Amino acid sequence: MTTSHQDQTMMARALALAAQGRFTTTPNPNVGCVIAHGDDIVGEGFHIAPGGPHAEVHALKAAGERAVGATAYVTLEPCSHYGRTPPCCDALVAAKVTRVVCAMQDPNPKVAGRGLARLQQAGIEVVVGVMAEQAKALNPGFIKRMQTQMPYVQLKLAGSLDGRTALANGQSKWITGEPARADVQTFRAQASAILSTSATVLADNPSLNIRRSQLATEIVDHYPQSVLRQPTRVILDKHNKTSPEATVYQLEGEVIRIVDMPSSQIWPDNVHEWVMPDASLSAILHALAQHDIDKVWVEAGARLANQLLTESLVDELIVYQAPLLLGADSRPLIALDGLQRMDDAPRFHFNQVTPIGDDIRLIAMLSEHAVITQEY
Repeated sequence: MTTSHQDQTMMARALALAAQGRFTTTPNPNVGCVIAHGDDIVGEGFHIAPGGPHAEVHALKAAGERAVGATAYVTLEPCSHYGRTPPCCDALVAAKVTRVVCAMQDPNPKVAGRGLARLQQAGIEVVVGVMAEQAKALNPGFIKRMQTQMPYVQLKLAGSLDGRTALANGQSKWITGEPARADVQTFRAQASAILSTSATVLADNPSLNIRRSQLATEIVDHYPQSVLRQPTRVILDKHNKTSPEATVYQLEGEVIRIVDMPSSQIWPDNVHEWVMPDASLSAILHALAQHDIDKVWVEAGARLANQLLTESLVDELIVYQAPLLLGADSRPLIALDGLQRMDDAPRFHFNQVTPIGDDIRLIAMLSEHAVITQEY
């Protein structure tokens, strides 16, 4: 594989372009493309939304005839199949580019390598693996769903310095400050789904949606209201304890209720009932992946958090820690049961520690996922 500093520079630009789709592309991956002659960029683009042109098509359109003899830098292997749009590798061949530099292969084992092979068959030089780890970091949800048929799970927690999430009487508003709560909105906006429980709905009557007024100004300015989507809200309501009047069901956007038995109540049209008697969390997450949900953002109480952690279903732990102490009789952030040995404790490694207003945001990874958290 022959690469150069120039290849790194152009791929870095393609990765930056790809990141612009992180609020809009799901269930498709974030992909960016740059068309260049040496240091001269003649066209660039990124995938914006499902059903729309892919990154390569945007870049080739911008380049026009200047694509002839150029190098295409793409953050993900160009597709080789007909879906909602024609194959991108065919578009690159037709444009007469002479070299394609690709950060990583398609993570879907059923199609991986086919697009690259088609380019090579057309006489195009192909280079794979430039800034591969950074490319993987752009699409942890898409990659995990393609390879395991499971979504990428982010568990959000908020607590005090002494690891408490609420007073003994249940009062928890507000442990963290407004900047931290606004930061949560940015993470929600990148998720395919927000997962919670009937207990949280009954206790807090949350919205579990994206509130545009709390998003960073640069996000609001860059993404019009019509483009930013609401993640699917998923409520674990095993015993049908919640009612259609709850705020989470009254807001726009798809809502999925996971229940053991059908409800006799009348629900809004956007609320879908999945009857999954005694389903495990693993089975529920698998079903969400089959529903094209890549990334699940979890906001719930200690019980669901404990279950997810105990069953090793959490990929990324995001903890907002506030500079206050709540005392030993307050409710714990996590209450894992039955640990007898240190070796049995779920172990994470810190990926990022960031001040958010007066609070701190800790991001820790359960496994060796290469995740680069975007800064805003």
